[in-house]
Amino acid sequence: MLIEMQQEIAQLGPWFHNIHLPNGEQTAPNHTLGDFPYFKWKELEPHIPQDLSGWQVLDIGCNAGFYSIELAKRGANVLGIDVDPHYLRQAEWVAKQFGLQEKIELKQMQVYDLARLDRQFDLIWYMGVLYHLRYPLLSLDILSQKCRNMMVFQTLTMPGKEVANVPNDFGINDRKRMLDEGWPKMAFIEKRMAGDVTNWWAPNHAAIEAMLRSCGFRVTLQPGHELYILEVDEQLKQQQQWNLSEYLSATGQDWQEAVKTKVAEKNTYMVNSSGQQ
Repeated sequence: MLIEMQQEIAQLGPWFHNIHLPNGEQTAPNHTLGDFPYFKWKELEPHIPQDLSGWQVLDIGCNAGFYSIELAKRGANVLGIDVDPHYLRQAEWVAKQFGLQEKIELKQMQVYDLARLDRQFDLIWYMGVLYHLRYPLLSLDILSQKCRNMMVFQTLTMPGKEVANVPNDFGINDRKRMLDEGWPKMAFIEKRMAGDVTNWWAPNHAAIEAMLRSCGFRVTLQPGHELYILEVDEQLKQQQQWNLSEYLSATGQDWQEAVKTKVAEKNTYMVNSSGQQ
């Protein structure tokens, strides 16, 4: 049996998740990142409820299913999505090894496809995906519509933890302030980083917090490097309703009705303090 399992692991390779299987075997014991993603999980798991019974969980970019397994162990019903069928085959096999195939549903989906999925989730697991996307803010807008409670988030970042005191408004000729250390910004990676052509963005810490707020999430905890635990903030979500028509258009939905309020007040921002245009 042991030799047979080792053969199955080899046939399903290569593995990006090193998963410790119930019989003691590991899927990628010589991973270049070490025991990945176990060491990430150890930073996060104390802050995740021990009992997730009845919770609906979404694992985006589930890969071979490490996090899906850990969350299903706590009683969650997990939808794991990934664009790569190779990883989904691994995740299906891993779920069977743990006897959790009834708790884990797997689908080949893009994060953007979730806009047309008629489901919401108590917990969204969104790690290691944002910086691979051409349209990162759209993904966060979509997830804010699908999340009922909390989200665990991780992304590649620029160095530094500074956060500038950003005003509520500033003049169009006052753009120099955007060069300040700690101003929310993202570096664009035009070519490659670490040999990966899908590494597109590296936001700084200030940009992560600002983008999340703009999509209706509030950071409640940072348990480790580049790790964020978020909660849904309904007040923040309501403040972004002016953008609803753009969101609907970007996700292939009817937007004409939603744009009426936006265009009715389209010149408000052009009126200066004296009331003259």
